[in-house]
Amino acid sequence: MDRPGGDFEGVPMRSVPRLTLPLLVTVVSLLGLTAPPAAAEAEPWSQGTVRTVGKLIWETQDGRLGLCSGAVVDAPNGSVVATAAHCVRSRESAQPPGELWFVPAYDHGRDTYRTDGWRVRSLHTPAGWDVTRETVAILHHDYAFLTLERRDGRTVEEVYGANRAAFEPVREDREVAVLGYPAAAPYDGETLRYCRGTTDVLREGEAQDPNLGGLLLPGCDLTAGASGGPWLQDYDPASQSGTLVAVVSVGSGRGDIVGRPFPAEARDLLAAAGAA
Repeated sequence: MDRPGGDFEGVPMRSVPRLTLPLLVTVVSLLGLTAPPAAAEAEPWSQGTVRTVGKLIWETQDGRLGLCSGAVVDAPNGSVVATAAHCVRSRESAQPPGELWFVPAYDHGRDTYRTDGWRVRSLHTPAGWDVTRETVAILHHDYAFLTLERRDGRTVEEVYGANRAAFEPVREDREVAVLGYPAAAPYDGETLRYCRGTTDVLREGEAQDPNLGGLLLPGCDLTAGASGGPWLQDYDPASQSGTLVAVVSVGSGRGDIVGRPFPAEARDLLAAAGAA
């Protein structure tokens, strides 16, 4: 929701029937951005799906479906997915979902996510993601790694491949594709959408403190449900994978999104998820 002066209200984005969509809208001030890099609006992925990108689905206590996005990331156990921390724990929902599923290459599978998906075995969020605090105070830590169970003795990475995780600092002015499954209007969450542009790291004078260090992509209308979706550089069509530099964290509600990159300390968190 827009506020006078170009800031944004810290309220959840609109949901659609039977869904709960934890994409955050927080206070973002784009001061000093006189010529932000151009980016396309969210479009359908031309190949339909990406093997290493998928959808997170869970059933809430009131019987609705919770939706987020995520991507397989290379790890020793072959069973790790990267997403946003607010997808699994938030100030409003401090307890993680009781049963959480990841569906790689999701495409119109809302009724079959348990048979098509890989069940999440454990959640790994950074210590700084303290949901007893205000969300704007912990946005620097809005990333998470999920460890999946095997299916038929195989890991998700064996079957679908994986993306390479990159850690801060993120190089600017590199081509990036941001992918996810937006489910709030005008989208239905059933198909993969993406925006393309160049990375722009938010620095002092460009944003308020909660979003400093985040990656900005203007002109991208990915909506709720795309939370946790990957920001991929160096995408390789053959392997359907790339370098994962961030996950979708917040949106302005008027066509700007911010991705949260992985700080150096995220290496230990990924190692823990990859050893689980």
